[in-house]
Amino acid sequence: MNWLILVTIVVPLIGGLLCLVLKKMLSRQNLNLLTGTVVLFTAFLTAALVIPGNSTLQLFELLPGIPVYFAVDEMGRIFAALTVSMWCCSTLFSFEYMKHQEKEERYSAFSLMSLAALLGVCFSGNLVTTYLFYEMMTLATFPLVMHEQTKEAIAAGMNYLYYSVAGAFLGLVGIFFIYVNAADSTRVGGKLAYQMGGFLKADLSGSESTVLLVVSFLMLLGLAAKAGMYPLHGWLPKAHPVAPAPASALLSGNITKMGILFTIRVIYYALGQAYLRNTWVEYTLLALATLTVLMGSAIAYREKVLKKRLAYSTVSQTSYVLVGVYMLHPVALVGGLMHVIFHSVIKNLLFLCAGAVIYNTGETRVDRIGGIGRKMPITMGCFTIAGLSLVGIPPTSAFISKWYLATGAMDRSISVFMYLVPAMLLVSALLTAGYLFTVSAQAFFVPRKEEEENGLSDEQENIPGYLPKSERVYSEVSWKMLVPLLVLSGLSLFLGLFPNVITDFCNGWINLLF
Repeated sequence: MNWLILVTIVVPLIGGLLCLVLKKMLSRQNLNLLTGTVVLFTAFLTAALVIPGNSTLQLFELLPGIPVYFAVDEMGRIFAALTVSMWCCSTLFSFEYMKHQEKEERYSAFSLMSLAALLGVCFSGNLVTTYLFYEMMTLATFPLVMHEQTKEAIAAGMNYLYYSVAGAFLGLVGIFFIYVNAADSTRVGGKLAYQMGGFLKADLSGSESTVLLVVSFLMLLGLAAKAGMYPLHGWLPKAHPVAPAPASALLSGNITKMGILFTIRVIYYALGQAYLRNTWVEYTLLALATLTVLMGSAIAYREKVLKKRLAYSTVSQTSYVLVGVYMLHPVALVGGLMHVIFHSVIKNLLFLCAGAVIYNTGETRVDRIGGIGRKMPITMGCFTIAGLSLVGIPPTSAFISKWYLATGAMDRSISVFMYLVPAMLLVSALLTAGYLFTVSAQAFFVPRKEEEENGLSDEQENIPGYLPKSERVYSEVSWKMLVPLLVLSGLSLFLGLFPNVITDFCNGWINLLF
């Protein structure tokens, strides 16, 4: 069973390489068959790995006392199951969406390699192993951003690369300092192997603790770049509008979550929450996360480009999770982990719905989708369900996570934050309703203008990968696109109606931690 960890990571990696090596030999149908088979097999392997329980695997020593080490624990199980589930939906959607794109084999290859990297992050058992796969994830995902190879896509891809590498560099510096201040250990996985409550030595001097706090702050700030927290959020609104919709869904719904997972590992499994509690580091990070929630929501409310609006929404919503993580309180942490799952499902759904609209109509702006809901009722109906869920209207899913976040903040009683966090949740929910419900209202209740009925503008006509004006249809998308939308919509409603499926699991783990 232990070797199954390595097999689960290697299978999608080999599948991605095969897509590149055999690209001249594979028809589009065979390419989709290969990609779909690899994703489904990886999902099966992941289920076989995470359902039975914990397992570990040590490969070799990368450095003296620091092996490449894997461990399947509660955190890894949550994020790995979420990753493969969303990858299955996005991959099926991409079979139709990428039909009119060039270099489909390149997209499939890097999508599979990205899946391998994300699973590596999920199953890493020490800081160095996590860092290796975290960097691999950046290298595998930035070609997805610049897939269309337009000037804007290449610029956005390089921007994403710079932010990610800079954030990971701060993480690497933090790893150096944590290693120096770690307690000596003979545990499997080496000195930097994850341990609930952290593994810092007990006799840190005042100067050592002061320096480590500064480095820890910079490290956590760098890791928050992948999650899109201010001030390192700039890559998100640039990457999403130019990336293919299935890639945007995964970037927003899953790849941002790896920054959150790494942050959880550092705080709760390396430094230890007790070390950061009631320090300036905790308060500063909480302030930045709260600011990001409000800032992202406010900018999304004003943004007219649909995918860019959803990108700023991601900036806001991932910081909900970070608020729960930085609060260092069990109830708030449950809310944060629940929001990881809810946001991943909802944001994958929103971006895929946006992709379906763009694919069929070419419309990319909110103010040009009037009446589309009547032509694409299932797609826009699913978008509306996702909007209700993200706002947090009972009994949809995000209501549950926001409830835990608010009650956790009030239980923790950190001066201003016990009032600021609940207020922030309310204001952000209103702004979220404003920028999502207006899309649904525009689609269902605003009639199309005469110039919109005439087809695409000259600017839209030149968007790479989309059908020419003469081939545009204003009707529902194919079943390959609809099935993922319906599955994600159903899952969003199910998680809101039956949240105990998640809360019981999260509470069981968190009770061991606090």
